[in-house]
Amino acid sequence: MDTHGSSATKFFFELTPEKILESVERLGTRCTGRVLALNSMENRVYEAELDMDLGPESGRWDAFVVVKFYRPGRWTREQILEEHQFLSECREAELPVVAPLQFPDGSTLCEVPGAGIFFAAFPKVGGRLLDEMSPEELRRVGRLLGRLHAIASASRFKHRLKLTVESYGRQNVDFLRREKLLPASVETHYVSLAERIFDLAGPWLAQTPTQRIHGDCHVGNILWSGNSCTLVDFDDCLDGPCVQDLWLLTPGRDEQTYRNRELLLEGYDMMREFDRTSLRLVEPLRALRMINFTTWIAKRFEDPAFKRVFVDYGSERYWREQLIALQEVAESLGLA
Repeated sequence: MDTHGSSATKFFFELTPEKILESVERLGTRCTGRVLALNSMENRVYEAELDMDLGPESGRWDAFVVVKFYRPGRWTREQILEEHQFLSECREAELPVVAPLQFPDGSTLCEVPGAGIFFAAFPKVGGRLLDEMSPEELRRVGRLLGRLHAIASASRFKHRLKLTVESYGRQNVDFLRREKLLPASVETHYVSLAERIFDLAGPWLAQTPTQRIHGDCHVGNILWSGNSCTLVDFDDCLDGPCVQDLWLLTPGRDEQTYRNRELLLEGYDMMREFDRTSLRLVEPLRALRMINFTTWIAKRFEDPAFKRVFVDYGSERYWREQLIALQEVAESLGLA
């Protein structure tokens, strides 16, 4: 099976502790040797302590940096640099994001010698995650997203992906079928449902303006410190409809979700007008995300980290659950 998929992604076996420390020290500083692996499936991310005569008890975040090693083969240099440029523009506009640090030569991206692995360093930002947001917190995040999208609309990506039915939907379904990952018991129904959703969503997406967006804006990518929040992890930034960044924060289908979404939009509208006709894309975008996610797992499943986390992946039960979830989207759209 083509486990790496069309993007030919590889693993991180050449990323040794010595190379991690050497990479951090290319910032022009020295490490104490204390490195902590942070939670990340797609990339490898580490917190490194710098030798600055500062200890953890100092409470100074600048004693630490976060170094991010991008999965080999997933993004080109140009695509990663567009992510960095986007972050820099947001930071210059005083948006609370975490922009990459510059190496001594002024660049924000380096490569591990002989390993084909790009890496970047970021300042450490403290904060906590919230499972649920209060009405005022929802309005605050809405204002943040309104500002983000206003800044993002000033330019376009040239190299990053575009969120389309083709890129997130049909290409992924073709991969699942080509690699014979769909069990015979669900394949026909799964593909039929997906195609009906794609046929409906295609014209809707074509009629909706797109621009640079975060792309993966869920509650796990917002850090809170007191009443302030910071938007992190722009690894999946792409060209897509603005509604993608809002529905992920309110992904349910119950009345509380709709109330929360209105609070989010209330804050958003204070900074930038939101096109509410694009809300019809929520269910199609949900389906595209599900299909893209399950294909993402398949393309990396030989990575030991994925096998440890997705222990049920590929089983009959797993695919029946995926089919049921897709059926629920189709029913919401009046297609089943």
